Amino acid sequence: MSKIILITGASSGIGFDAAQTLARQGHRVYAAARRLEMMEPLKADGVVPIRMDVTDSESMASGVKAVLDAEGRIDVLVNNAGYGYFGAIENVTMEEARRQVEVNVFGLAELCKLVLPVMRAQGCGRIINTSSIAGKAVIPFGGWYHVSKYSVEALSDALRMEMRPFGVEVVLIEPGGIKTDWGIIAAKHLAESSKDTAYEKEALCEAELMHKGYSGNYLSAPRVVTRAISRAVNSQSPRARYRIGRGAFIMILMHTVLPARWWDGLMRRFMHIKI
Repeated sequence: MSKIILITGASSGIGFDAAQTLARQGHRVYAAARRLEMMEPLKADGVVPIRMDVTDSESMASGVKAVLDAEGRIDVLVNNAGYGYFGAIENVTMEEARRQVEVNVFGLAELCKLVLPVMRAQGCGRIINTSSIAGKAVIPFGGWYHVSKYSVEALSDALRMEMRPFGVEVVLIEPGGIKTDWGIIAAKHLAESSKDTAYEKEALCEAELMHKGYSGNYLSAPRVVTRAISRAVNSQSPRARYRIGRGAFIMILMHTVLPARWWDGLMRRFMHIKI
């Protein structure tokens, strides 16, 4: 059955691919992002681009209203917008830390708050939040990004329990290593935030490792995330979590069973960090 879907972060990467795929499956898709011009090619598949900034309350309210004015309902919200800024906790400015949490957590939460009354009135709906294994396991220099993704996990778990009586389902997508520009950008931020600091040597080692990993062919293709989103949208009874991508299961398993000191040592060794 065709559904009315709003997906954020759709100007590139996973969001763009997911919007295109869902539209080709016959769904009515509204793709939201700040850069409308980047979503122009999606129109060929019937996708409707919407300008939206997930750090701007008025922009989000306007986008949701546009969908409701056109369709009268929203069946699925896919919260896909997000980014990663890496650096030592000491080095990342509080302004940058707040911005990352604003985009990855508060923007997501506000969009949920905007669509929940609609879905509750409908008696059905589905919210799909893109999290990460970074919401389950921590590596050095990713502190603020991990804070944001751990928050998405907690928020989604609470929301899933709260909305069940109203017929609204909440699903988490937890990608592992996915080959996108995300890792390249995060590595660049790590190098920039660590320049001329006490962490520079070790941070540059990790940044180089990240750059190599996201430039090579070891990580999973973005399509595995699109397939998970598609399953979450189309399944009659979706899972609470879709854990996919290179290293997702083993990373979380190891983080769960290993003593904290063992995990810390393993991550420092893997990242070539000697501090």
